[in-house]
Amino acid sequence: MTATLDRPAPAPAAPAPVRRRAPLTILLVGTAVLHIWGLDANGWANSYYAAAVQAMSQDWTAFLFGSLDSANAITVDKPPASLWAMALSARILGFSTWSMLVPQALMGVGTVALLHAAVRRVAGPGAALVAGTVMALTPVAVLMFRFNNPDALLVLLMVGAAYATVRAVERAGTRWSVLAGVLIGFAFLAKMLQGFLVLPAFVLVYLVAAPTGLRRRLWQLLLAGVAVVVSAGWWIALVELWPADSRPYIGGSETNSALELALGYNGLGRILGGSGNMGGGIGGGGGFGGTVGLTRLFGSNFGGQISWLLPAALALLVVGLWLTRRAPRTDPLRASLLLWGGWTVVTGLVFSFMEGTIHEYYSVALAPGIAALVGVGGHALWQQRSTWRGRAALAVVTAGTAAWAWVLLGRSPDFLPWLRWVVVGLAVVAVAVLLLGRTGRRAGVVAVLVVALTGLAGPTAYAVQTAATAHTGSIVLAGPTVEGGTGFPGGGFPGGFPGGDLPAGGLPGDGTRPDGAPRGTAPTGTVPGGGAMRGGTGMGGGPGEAVESDPALVALLQDAGTRWAAATVGAQGAAGLELSSGTAVMAIGGFTGSDPAPTLTEFRGHVASGEIRYFIGSTDVGGRGNSEIAAWVAATYTATTVGGQTVYDLAG
Repeated sequence: MTATLDRPAPAPAAPAPVRRRAPLTILLVGTAVLHIWGLDANGWANSYYAAAVQAMSQDWTAFLFGSLDSANAITVDKPPASLWAMALSARILGFSTWSMLVPQALMGVGTVALLHAAVRRVAGPGAALVAGTVMALTPVAVLMFRFNNPDALLVLLMVGAAYATVRAVERAGTRWSVLAGVLIGFAFLAKMLQGFLVLPAFVLVYLVAAPTGLRRRLWQLLLAGVAVVVSAGWWIALVELWPADSRPYIGGSETNSALELALGYNGLGRILGGSGNMGGGIGGGGGFGGTVGLTRLFGSNFGGQISWLLPAALALLVVGLWLTRRAPRTDPLRASLLLWGGWTVVTGLVFSFMEGTIHEYYSVALAPGIAALVGVGGHALWQQRSTWRGRAALAVVTAGTAAWAWVLLGRSPDFLPWLRWVVVGLAVVAVAVLLLGRTGRRAGVVAVLVVALTGLAGPTAYAVQTAATAHTGSIVLAGPTVEGGTGFPGGGFPGGFPGGDLPAGGLPGDGTRPDGAPRGTAPTGTVPGGGAMRGGTGMGGGPGEAVESDPALVALLQDAGTRWAAATVGAQGAAGLELSSGTAVMAIGGFTGSDPAPTLTEFRGHVASGEIRYFIGSTDVGGRGNSEIAAWVAATYTATTVGGQTVYDLAG
């Protein structure tokens, strides 16, 4: 007994939970570094939203409605949920690039964590780690989680709703179903009807797989639907019931209506196209995104943003559904495939056939579905590796992924030209290991690592390049220059840039334009294709790109002492003036200058009451809406030049 007591105790092993959490911790820390490192290089990112964040940090009415200016002339053309997070951060930490963009970066970390949790509950930690890694390294996701567009919050809330749906399906939980509805409702308040694209998948998987009777499933879905309506509709109802003369005009609408904005400009108009606000912008894809059709997501514009693993995800979806075809109705693996497969297929088809304005960065909404399918579908197929058919399927998916990466990397021939050959070499090794049929632990680990490197080498390179490159403006793209795209410098926009505005800041490439200027600055002259540049205030720059105002003009605005220091046509110039001076500037006509707000009568009333001090002239007022206001100002007041800009003193 003495010998037993004197025996040295063995060193305690690391707690199992700590070892299990290590990969997730590394993943989340790596995601945070990728999203936060050098974040301030993006400046104000999209100055349209940055100006709104500044205004919302200065005035609570602007905060509630999402006003572009603190004096509440007009709102941005989206609901304000995504701006609330940034504005709260600005109120706590002070308004700056950092305080505005860090919440977006943290949303990216949260999205990866929630996706990991949702996949882990069904397919285990390995599949969850794969899904989280794919999500973190998707190029367009890196772009959007370092930017101030609404897409970051949209994706976070949709993934949160998917996690709640997974939990609800496990035990037919009513509370989880309602939570999923609430989160989707708030996704609507981030980007309106785009948040609803995942609803068909959620409804389908709950109807098919929830372990309870059909009547209870239908009742729970009804409750979840009520939660969607309440959480999405309270802000719409508030806007519609609030006296219109005591709130800002709803930007993007033609009738000062949030409901019209949701159904028209940000709803069916985006899908069906057409001109004007009810059409969601310019028809035929708005001049962005490539040709309408099934190949759009694989084309020059979208391909490098999102499609690296899209073919693999779709193939794994089909294989996974075949492997689970005889499983019980409530099988969680098949339910997960239906959830993420429905998400990917419905969203992908809508993006492929949208006739209205579509931007490539919208595709970030596809990233969670693709990532989860790679994790869950890959897990299902990996379980079949002991069979010849299973190994052959794995080899085909791996080889196909490498072949598609070869095509995508070939569209950027000056960007790491050796990487294509590395991917091919990895694919050869991966296929050989898979087809050899060795099932030992060491061979399995080697196979997993090589397959993962084959699929992730290309998107990882694009993701790192995206994080290392400054992006500003409203038209931003991840990754390097792509041949055949519609943006600078790969061919330009046929006939000029849609609407005449220069696509500044978000141009793909290595940080410079063909004229040698840094990306994020506007060249002079014309847009490729012959279209003339048309800045809302003649100050240059593109839509959503902040333009530094002359110090003399800034000082003039700061000394104005009126409700609005100035007014100008369009949000482009107004946002830059606001960010430079910290004052409220009325953006006549909203984002494009074409919204019917204010009318000439309303504008003259503001001038008569001494609420607007200056009018900053536009170089192209005849080409935009509200030209009669500019014409009245020019005919009534004397023009002067301050800081190179035409300025009218409305107090004269």
